[in-house]
Amino acid sequence: MKAYLGVDVGSISTKAVVADGDGQVLARSYLWTEGNPLRAVKRVLSELAEQVDAAHPDARVVAVGATGSARELIGAVLGAQVVKNEITAHAVGTLSRHADVRTIFEIGGQDSKIIIVRDGVPVDYAMNTLCAAGTGSFLSSQARRLDVPVEEFGDYALRSKKPTKIAGRCTVFAESDLVHKAQIGHPVEDIIAGLCNAIVGNYLNNVGKGKEILAPIVFQGGVSKNVGVVKSFEDATGEEVYVDDDGHLMGALGVALVARDEGVESLFDFAVRDVKFETVGEECGGCPNDCEVVLVLRDGEFIDGWGNRCARGMERVRTHLASSVESAVP
Repeated sequence: MKAYLGVDVGSISTKAVVADGDGQVLARSYLWTEGNPLRAVKRVLSELAEQVDAAHPDARVVAVGATGSARELIGAVLGAQVVKNEITAHAVGTLSRHADVRTIFEIGGQDSKIIIVRDGVPVDYAMNTLCAAGTGSFLSSQARRLDVPVEEFGDYALRSKKPTKIAGRCTVFAESDLVHKAQIGHPVEDIIAGLCNAIVGNYLNNVGKGKEILAPIVFQGGVSKNVGVVKSFEDATGEEVYVDDDGHLMGALGVALVARDEGVESLFDFAVRDVKFETVGEECGGCPNDCEVVLVLRDGEFIDGWGNRCARGMERVRTHLASSVESAVP
């Protein structure tokens, strides 16, 4: 059975799926990136390999796609046929589950985005990458401050009868406002419900500003698992907001489907997780641009690189690297 691997490596979390030709997920993995995307990808590959071997031993991965902030690096390491931006990946993944979707909300660990879809085609989008207010990392930090597990935030929010008003335009202001409201005696559940409302207000006023938000609306990303934020979105838009069980994996699923549709097949071996990969940063110095070039090495040998503005820059850095390796050999 032909299968397709999609990997979505973000700054906070790494997601991966193995899907069959019909887009059904055969194996899935979600874990923290922890500042080391190479290590995170090796871990998700181990989890996927175990799941595939146990439940679908006849599956063979024949194409790989990579997306997320570390897509270039992971695409090179995995020999991916497709490396795509998150907008394309999330749109394709969502459309495979919700063919009639017209608005996609996505809030991840450190950024958020909105994708406008019309007649099955993404026609507009916007991203917020400048401020962490309203993202998963912001929620996690407030959970620690309130001594409430972030996984329980949604349940707390739904118990609130009168959400506290929290200034959510800025992380610093939101934190100071939260502390103040707690100190003057606002109940924890009201503060958490207020945080959920602040996140949604911040999102709609910044990321969604000027966008025509039409139903059906699908909400995805790690924050979509917070039922308090889902309710706040429904209250703010007046529409039902759908959350898929695999909503946090839509980028990975989407890029796996893009790899499937690319039609370029090559058998993928999960044993790549045991290969030693490393990255080396080099400054070219060949001209005033002084490009910072990143090289990816597999067992010490060059496999890919980027960051150069011209072909001479890459060749210059590769030659310097090769001579450094040779001089290090006794």
